[in-house]
Amino acid sequence: MSDVSEIPEGISPDARETWPHPELIQSWLGDAEVDFELRPGEEVAVHDDPEAQAAARRFRDTLGCFASGITVITTMSGDEPVGMTCQSFASVSLDPPLITFIPARSSRAWPAIQRSGRFCVNVLAADQEHVSGQMATKGIDKFAGIDWTPARATGSPVLAGALAHLDCTIHAVYEGGDHFIVVGKVEHLEAHPEDAAVAEPLLYFKGRYRTTDA
Repeated sequence: MSDVSEIPEGISPDARETWPHPELIQSWLGDAEVDFELRPGEEVAVHDDPEAQAAARRFRDTLGCFASGITVITTMSGDEPVGMTCQSFASVSLDPPLITFIPARSSRAWPAIQRSGRFCVNVLAADQEHVSGQMATKGIDKFAGIDWTPARATGSPVLAGALAHLDCTIHAVYEGGDHFIVVGKVEHLEAHPEDAAVAEPLLYFKGRYRTTDA
């Protein structure tokens, strides 16, 4: 096995500092305690082969240069709320209004969302890093201490303090390698910065949470 402390050619010396949190790396490696839906391609398998390690590191470093917001995708499974932290969210179409998120095949929350046929995208505010962390932790009550109300169209949880939410039904699902590409039809949406303590977004950039001030 190669010396993992050696920096492969073509990688910046400070690249290690920009790697995602150890908890997220462990989730890529199969740790059962973290459920953070990252962009496809960031869940790169790490092998002992030095060339594979270098390629995976270069892939992660490159993808990490694209900043994104953080969302929590929610639904109801019977009487129980379900949620997962999700970075892989984007708009698709204005007419009809469509959005997408991309859960891994290994996601524990996705089967419940698929069965319900509906979900809500909660756009997190800058002061909701703790919400992101809690919703990404498996084996706990993800909604403990988190206030929410049912969304108007689907009844999915709308998290208090979020900058906005989009209440959706599942429009289509496509296979995308080790992920599913879920397209949702927006049934109702609201921006509510007046309900957020901080009207700025929670961001994710180069493996770290960021805000517009940092």
